[in-house]
Amino acid sequence: MARIRAFMDSKQNVKVHPTEVDCQHRIVSSGGVRLLHLSTFGSDQRASQPKMSQSIQLDSARAGELIDIIKAAFPELRNR
Repeated sequence: MARIRAFMDSKQNVKVHPTEVDCQHRIVSSGGVRLLHLSTFGSDQRASQPKMSQSIQLDSARAGELIDIIKAAFPELRNR
């Protein structure tokens, strides 16, 4: 649970996750800075009640970077 300060290209060996989760979003402000807050919740296979698993926050600059990363990953979105 943290604010994203930087995005970097990764060389990690990653695989597709086997489960899907829901993500809630909310706009929050702190000291006049607007942040996008994203929270994910446990998968359907979780034994207990739904519970927040992870959360991240992005300021305007990081959100702009993420938009560029998403458009690079999904070229069909570039003209949206």
